[in-house]
Amino acid sequence: MMRSIHLWLILAMLAGLSVLHYVEYLGIVGTVAPSTHFGLTRHAVDRILFLIPVIYAGYTLRLRVGLGICFAALVIMLPRALFISPSPPDALLETGGILVVGTLTCFWFEAQLKAKEQRQQASRELEAIQVDLQTHIRLSRSNEKRLATLNAISGMLSRSLDLEELLSSALDMVMDVMEVEAALIFSLDEESSLLRLMAYDGVSDRFAQGVDRIKLGEGFNGLVAQTGEPLQVEDASHDPRLTKQVVREEKIQAQLIVPLRVKGMITGTLCVANRRPRHFLPEEVELLIAIGNQIGIAIDNSRLYQKQQLIAAQYQSIFANASDAIWVHDLEGNILTANEAAARLTGYSLEELLRLKVMDFLPEKGLESAREVRDKLLQREAINEPYDQRLIRKDGTEALLRLSSSLIRTDGEPVGFQHIARDVTKERQMEENLRYYIQAVTRAQEEERKRIARELHDETAQQLIALSHQLEDFIRNNERLSLDGVELLRSWHQRLKDTLQGVRWFSRDLRPPMLDDLGLLPALEWLTDQIENESALDVKLKVIGTQRRLAPEAELLLFRIIQEALNNVRRHAEASMVEVTVEFDEGRVLTIVRDNGKGFELSKAVGDLSRTGKLGLIGMEERARLLGAKLTIQSELGRGTTVAVEAPI
Repeated sequence: MMRSIHLWLILAMLAGLSVLHYVEYLGIVGTVAPSTHFGLTRHAVDRILFLIPVIYAGYTLRLRVGLGICFAALVIMLPRALFISPSPPDALLETGGILVVGTLTCFWFEAQLKAKEQRQQASRELEAIQVDLQTHIRLSRSNEKRLATLNAISGMLSRSLDLEELLSSALDMVMDVMEVEAALIFSLDEESSLLRLMAYDGVSDRFAQGVDRIKLGEGFNGLVAQTGEPLQVEDASHDPRLTKQVVREEKIQAQLIVPLRVKGMITGTLCVANRRPRHFLPEEVELLIAIGNQIGIAIDNSRLYQKQQLIAAQYQSIFANASDAIWVHDLEGNILTANEAAARLTGYSLEELLRLKVMDFLPEKGLESAREVRDKLLQREAINEPYDQRLIRKDGTEALLRLSSSLIRTDGEPVGFQHIARDVTKERQMEENLRYYIQAVTRAQEEERKRIARELHDETAQQLIALSHQLEDFIRNNERLSLDGVELLRSWHQRLKDTLQGVRWFSRDLRPPMLDDLGLLPALEWLTDQIENESALDVKLKVIGTQRRLAPEAELLLFRIIQEALNNVRRHAEASMVEVTVEFDEGRVLTIVRDNGKGFELSKAVGDLSRTGKLGLIGMEERARLLGAKLTIQSELGRGTTVAVEAPI
């Protein structure tokens, strides 16, 4: 403030006016009476002149200084008004008027200056807003351009899933957007940790061969692939991180390298380069990073598409060349696709099949079965697979299929069904023939057993009885025999009786007479009693349900199965107890033979039983099959064995 020229000028004016106001008392000019000017006394004019420094101070140095100068003028004028003026009231009135005018003038100037400052502040704020608006407009235009570029690149990359075409288009777009002379795309091989050059433009083939197979962390691209951070190189030829001489030979200088990312993982790098110096702006770096991410995603999608195409081709080859018939139909039964095996199975051509519905070649029973399977699959219920289904061929003949079915869903909604079928017509015919053959063999075997048992009982046993009686008569009527001779004959007689008993037992084992005469349960009672008497086994027979007679063939087959099971227990199980349970139920009979023996390891297949010497189990399996029954064998080492036969009646 003290350095202000305006302040010193104001003080000078105050000093001059003070001298003028008291000039006669300072001895400078001698006056007797006050002069008049414009009708005013000279001292009144002096007082008015004091407004000049006051107004000037208020205008130039603001309100506080103006009020201070106004107060100083008051101090200067008051002595004359009070003590010197011939009319003090008039002088005081003039002095007060000057004070009021000066004060009001200072306040008016202050108000005007504040208004001016407010206008200037508003103007500055408006200018700042305009600058911000222009900045936002420029940023908006820049972002709009960036988004437009990214949208163009994204649209261009999404137009094709062919990798070679995609990379070529990506390079063209990058070079055009970034205004560079060369661009290269590298892919990171995770297994070898090497960057492989996938595509390039603007450089020679020799340069491309020289920068192929870059190690992770090696050179510029290797460093970016390792760190995941973008890298800008001002002059590559003089950079100490340069590892490839071909970069100097190619005269590459400025480079910008960014990583390619997919789901947060680095999958490669994108490099743009110039043969002259260039500094890439931060906006350009961000743009290239965004472009690199788009290219990384596009490359990943292309690879996934190629894998899917390969898998689809493999599936199509398997589908077309499968020996089993495969077809797919929608929820209404319209066949959508089928393979050659399905055409051979049905007798229709592929073109004809695609115009048919599944109900066109299913019999009435087959349709009912297909509807049951369809409903279970739609309700997510388990089905027993594979299941049997009958099919009517084009020529009207019927085929028996082993079928596996699955529901096809799209976005969680069912859209169709896939079926895989194998023609088992001939196999079933062979099984039926084999079953008939085995049944005939079994019947012939049982008939032969019955004939042999009858002959043993009617002829052999009777001959042995007659021979025994003759030997008794010979011993009784021949008194000339010595004691040794008698003892010898008696031992022969006893041996003959033992042989007769063995023949009788053998005859009963071959065909128990009570099985034909009384039925299954009495025959089992006889069998369990016989085994209990002949061994140390505790054999129990338990009958559940209402007893009834079965078909003779069924009773014979069940008896043979139980007989074989008990014989196995007696010979191999080393058991102390065995329980036979016969349960009669509506539509079925269940027989169970359970022992507490040592058990054995079960074979995975029936065919393995013959190789392990378990021929008796094979016989049981065959007899159960002839009966249409289900044979179940459960055994565990140290915990015994359970044989169960469930037969329909």
